[in-house]
Order: sequence, then C-alpha cells, then structure tokens
Amino acid sequence: MITIQNYKIYEKQTIYSQVLENTSIDMKTRQLERIVRGFSNHRRIEIIELLSKQPELSVAEICDKLKINYKTGAEHVRRLAIAGMIMKRNDNNSVRHALTKEGRAALNFLKTL
Repeated sequence: MITIQNYKIYEKQTIYSQVLENTSIDMKTRQLERIVRGFSNHRRIEIIELLSKQPELSVAEICDKLKINYKTGAEHVRRLAIAGMIMKRNDNNSVRHALTKEGRAALNFLKTL
C-alpha cells in the first residue's frame, strides 16, 4: 500500500539519484576543463614538449632552456601541476618536474591537431 509518506520518500530518493547523476557528469566535464586549461597556453605546451624530451628539470632549468622569465615559468609550471600534467619531486635543494601519464596523453593529442 502506497502512503503519502512512502511517496515522499520515493520522491526524495529519485531527486537524490538525479542530482548524483548530474554531479558525476558535471565532475567529468570539470575534470576535462581542468585538463584543457592546463595546456591552453603556448608556453605550457613548450614546457610539456621540453619535459617529454628532458624529464626531471627544475623550474630554473626550464626557464633557461626556453629563455623565459623565472616568475613566468614558475607560474606556468604551477598551473601544469594543478592540471595534473606534471609531477614534482624534491631533490635536495631543488624540485624536479616530469610529465605524468595525462601530460603525455595531452601532448600526443596536441600532436594530432
């Protein structure tokens, strides 16, 4: 027998399931947006290409090789790290950077364009 109370519970469960479905789709699109924003700058693409050829570089080495300002290079590296494109590793007095699996996939995708 369906009562008003049971119907309200069913209605809430349906609403919650719809919200969860929309959230998972929204999370996927937000994750894609984060990745795309990671390589949406020509300097970041240059950094990704450089790290694919010479992994384990510090920010200073990246800046020297690309002939860019240290502050600019550090900001681009920071954004790449936030996007999950590069990983950081502490090495005594410096931090070394290398491409992640997502970074390699993004570079391969960019090469197909």
